[in-house]
Amino acid sequence: MLVRFWGTRGSLAVAPTAGAIKGKIAKALVAAGGRRFADEAEATAFVEGELDFATGATYGGATTCVEIEASAGDGSFILCDFGTGSREFGISAFGRMAGGHKRVFNVFMSHLHWDHIGGFPFFGPAFDPNSHIVIHAGHEDVEQAFRRQQEEISFPVAFDWLRAKIEFKVLAPGETYRIGGLDVEVMEQHHSHKSYGYRFTDPTGKTAVFSTDSEHKIESMEGEADVANFFRAADLVICDTMYSLADAVSMKEDWGHSSNIVAIDICHEAGAKRLALFHHEPIYSDEDIQRMHKESIRYEELTRRDDPLEVLCAYDGLEVRL
Repeated sequence: MLVRFWGTRGSLAVAPTAGAIKGKIAKALVAAGGRRFADEAEATAFVEGELDFATGATYGGATTCVEIEASAGDGSFILCDFGTGSREFGISAFGRMAGGHKRVFNVFMSHLHWDHIGGFPFFGPAFDPNSHIVIHAGHEDVEQAFRRQQEEISFPVAFDWLRAKIEFKVLAPGETYRIGGLDVEVMEQHHSHKSYGYRFTDPTGKTAVFSTDSEHKIESMEGEADVANFFRAADLVICDTMYSLADAVSMKEDWGHSSNIVAIDICHEAGAKRLALFHHEPIYSDEDIQRMHKESIRYEELTRRDDPLEVLCAYDGLEVRL
């Protein structure tokens, strides 16, 4: 199973400012210490080998979109959420379909807020008459949400102008479905208008959990046993860690999101193997996110029970093979 991250920000798509880029260049020049590079390849080796991630790269600014490529599925694309990252995914999908990939998309929606559906009007395969898109959700009003964002007052291309075959299927929490060659379990989560988490298991037994936009409170962890069970022994848990613990328990309490600390606690309880910090706060800089990642790794080490939990930090373009 291969997991590709096409969009990892939460709430709002963001782009790096001119000031942020200047800062990265200035730090890189200082780190180079006056060295000269023969060509771009040598300079790239320096960036990749000697600069920290926040200076030499970026966590990205596209909103939620994650692809799951099963090692033994039915050949369809498996996607989680239609955030703005789905535009880039669509471009990649066209290239793969030209090479013979099946033109079927099974898409699983966590919920229907703008940052999770806003990429759909720019999703190229939706305009392809040979594509078949099946949108799975726990919400009865899923089709209404997708149609409404493409009404004339909001967008110039009406939903009915799309050429692909598009279906909507409502899934029930607590059930296990066979979709795209995977076993898919669904869990209801605590968020405005509800959200849903998904647990994907491929025929080889590899499991990835997609759980974003869910608030887990540190003062009521005894009530999270159902979540820990949903995460049980997962090879990868993609979890909403939008806020630092300080933000989560103060001014942003009850905003529907969780912290890195709580995610680690639940994954420890679940015996999960890897955690991907996800749904990054749009006001956090690359340095802020990198600092949270380092703090998360340290917290995991201090609170580890038995086997270690690998803590990754998701970024646009990350690939994780399970």
